[in-house]
Amino acid sequence: MTASKGVALVTGAARGIGQAIAFALSERGFDIVANDLAEDTLGETVAGVEARGGRAAAVVADIADVDGHDAFLDAVAAPFGVPTSLVNNAGISVKVRGDILDVTPESFDRLITVNLRAPFFLTQALAKRMLAVADERARSIITVSSANAFMASPDRAEYCISKTGLSMMTKLYALRLAEAGIGAYEIRPGVIRTDMTRVAAPRYDALFENGFTPQNRWGEPADVGRAAAMLAAGDLAFSTGEVVHVDGGLHIARL
Repeated sequence: MTASKGVALVTGAARGIGQAIAFALSERGFDIVANDLAEDTLGETVAGVEARGGRAAAVVADIADVDGHDAFLDAVAAPFGVPTSLVNNAGISVKVRGDILDVTPESFDRLITVNLRAPFFLTQALAKRMLAVADERARSIITVSSANAFMASPDRAEYCISKTGLSMMTKLYALRLAEAGIGAYEIRPGVIRTDMTRVAAPRYDALFENGFTPQNRWGEPADVGRAAAMLAAGDLAFSTGEVVHVDGGLHIARL
């Protein structure tokens, strides 16, 4: 059996972008620990990894439960060892898009708790474990943010703010972990065809009809998966704190 390229923990791995990341990492030789909120939703991801000839384990947990991170990471390490790569993918959108003047503290706190607080402290907890063991394989922290880390959408302000925080989080961990050879990277997807974007599909379809992006099409979860696999495999070994845009050129300012 070929030696493992590493062990990747992927949060929010039951579907969409997270599932595509798990598949892409598996194809690059990683053992996969797939995390989501319910075990029955992870079966397809585990089966997909195994169909690709890889090894996968499912660990159910709510990463927003920061007090449970140590127990969660104990369970994560049980099948294959301490992860060499963490992919912070789990996240939520606003329940209702609307005027920034109507954002409630409850909605704001919900988005910050899940999208920013949870990955910050999960990264902190896993980084400590990574630093405590020697491993010659490429090691990384990969965080999936959003084009809304820099593009403002006043109809989901709290989502934008949570994703902007992930950008700074990546830089901070990049500085702290560089000496140990652990890279930290941010992936900024644009408009990707997922359950999260389905609610706004007619709007995006109309935008694409009018030349929304230079590479004018919907992004697919597999596009993000390939970017994550490249980073986890160490293909950009002399880079850290880097932002990888997976958005068809949406981020390019045009005059």
